[in-house]
Amino acid sequence: EAVGLVKQTSLTKFDGTVELHVALKPEVLGESKSFRGSVRLPHATGKTVRVAIADDELITSIEAGKIDFDVLVAHPSMMAKLAKYAKTLGPKGLMPNPKNGTVTEHPEKRAKELSAGEINFKNEPDQPNLHLVVGKVSQPDKELVENVEAYLSAIGPSKILRATLSSTMGPGVK
Repeated sequence: EAVGLVKQTSLTKFDGTVELHVALKPEVLGESKSFRGSVRLPHATGKTVRVAIADDELITSIEAGKIDFDVLVAHPSMMAKLAKYAKTLGPKGLMPNPKNGTVTEHPEKRAKELSAGEINFKNEPDQPNLHLVVGKVSQPDKELVENVEAYLSAIGPSKILRATLSSTMGPGVK
């Protein structure tokens, strides 16, 4: 019902994005105040993810200021070479990190998983909120519902305080 209502209230002239905003129970976060996870959505979100594997050629292009990827996967041996560019990659969220699985012994395998649609998510700093892209308004209702269900099961129903669906520049639907 919420997906149908979000589609009806989307008044933009372009194909808007449908987002799921989840408020987590604060006691779930505990002392660390951080929550992360990953999910493989059954349907595309409408955004293609450009995954790159760190090598000497890519480092040369980063040095030249050319960054044409959304996710960077690296072998642990490449991290020393990438450290020089942490000030460039870090603020953009592109620096490989073992916590989100982008530093791995098998970067080719991990790159394939990420480009196939695996999505990592984490809460806002010190806030129990998640903002997740579900898909586009033009997608069939069934696909959007299945993506929402995949997110909710990955998070865990016992950790959710409330959830809201909204489209780009549209009202939220609880």
